[in-house]
Amino acid sequence: MKARVLPVDSQDAIAQAAHLLATGGLVAFPTDTVYGVGAHALNADAVERLYMTKKRPRDRAIPVLLASAADLALAAHDVPPIALRLADAFWPGALTLVLPRQPALPAVLTAGGDSVAIRVPDHPVARALIAALAAPLAATSANLSGQPSPITAQEAVGQLGEHVDLILDGGPCPGGVPSTVLDLTCEPPRVLRAGPVTEQELQAILLHLV
Repeated sequence: MKARVLPVDSQDAIAQAAHLLATGGLVAFPTDTVYGVGAHALNADAVERLYMTKKRPRDRAIPVLLASAADLALAAHDVPPIALRLADAFWPGALTLVLPRQPALPAVLTAGGDSVAIRVPDHPVARALIAALAAPLAATSANLSGQPSPITAQEAVGQLGEHVDLILDGGPCPGGVPSTVLDLTCEPPRVLRAGPVTEQELQAILLHLV
């Protein structure tokens, strides 16, 4: 059965989506790059379903989205001061920080690893959804693994419509370049993926960078 498609400006749209997530459902939603699909990050069964729905390899950890930098402790621990400075400079926005994982996160989310990739998206719908959930959101692009990332709700329906519970239609996403990924679990920090936040911008805050 096709997923419901609900305009984000519909009455209680965000509340309905958050309720589905809280009860183990999967919801697709717009972000500042492409449409994403999310699951409650602390619910191992929901995260497992996210892997199955996307046909995502189990050795590829799933990133976590937060509503604000103030929620970092929900997903990470031993957060270094430099992470807070970077968050203040670039969040919400196109910088993903790799940090030590909060032990409460299920191992399936991080592919058994000790770190987690975290970002605060620069999109009001995504942040409102995460805030309503009041928990970290395990989220990745709303496509089948290896297929083009959708920039409209209709494209998300075409790939995942049979397998998710709800798609929030917020109009077209801008698409574009995925976020810069910076690993803060090593010294000096290492850029794992180049993106919109440049190394020069990072160097303005970091003393050293690989």
